[in-house]
Amino acid sequence: MDADIELVKQTLQGNEAGFEKLVYTYQDKVYTLCYRYSGNEEDANDLAQEAFIKAYRSLGSFKGNSRFSTWLYRVTTNVCLDEMRRKKRLIQTQSLDQPVTGADGEMSRIVADESQSVDVLYEAQEQADYIQSLLNELKPEHRMVLLLKDIMELSYDEISKVLNIPSGTIKSRLSRARDLLRRKLLDRELLP
Repeated sequence: MDADIELVKQTLQGNEAGFEKLVYTYQDKVYTLCYRYSGNEEDANDLAQEAFIKAYRSLGSFKGNSRFSTWLYRVTTNVCLDEMRRKKRLIQTQSLDQPVTGADGEMSRIVADESQSVDVLYEAQEQADYIQSLLNELKPEHRMVLLLKDIMELSYDEISKVLNIPSGTIKSRLSRARDLLRRKLLDRELLP
């Protein structure tokens, strides 16, 4: 019997240590997926925690028809997509010239100059930031397929189960996402 399924059964029977082992096993991959989706550590930590909370609460819905990891990545993907939708609703375009109202009345908006916050920028960090920004520019459906395939290294079948879409759609989205990234990287001469 699959060790993950045994841990799920233990957890459902009230043994919390079973779920702790599952978290320990998958925490790095879930965090990585959340980080690549959100683009920053703080949000990734929050999203990963939320994903494990949702997984724990809905553990009874895991039927064992797929690997536990596939089910967990689907929960994580849904948490990330839900957060993206929530943020999209909250985003309001504001002018930087528009004053801010505080406890002391209106005041000018102060915008931090982040270009001066770091004395030395390493080339590798710049490239990583650039690649993350490119990932952030992709449509959510392209970004998620790319992350699940190239970062999480899931098979097409597993991705199909996680996203509940046909393999052909996955392949076309993956091809499109890779092509978009390749063109951007070629433009910046980061690829030969």
